[in-house]
Amino acid sequence: MCEANVYVEKDGHVDLLLESVYLIESEGDRWHLENIFGEQKVLRGTFKVLALSEDKIVLQEVEAD
Repeated sequence: MCEANVYVEKDGHVDLLLESVYLIESEGDRWHLENIFGEQKVLRGTFKVLALSEDKIVLQEVEAD
């Protein structure tokens, strides 16, 4: 199985959001994430980086209107 760690960028800082993510679904500007341990997170944001060699995904958080 192939998993990646998902990071969130907000206010110039990049922080780990969820480890070992195997499922990412986009619904408009909302990202639904699930990892191999069954943890789920939802983030409102935009896609920023996919670094396959580092198993790393970065999403940029967007403030709610």
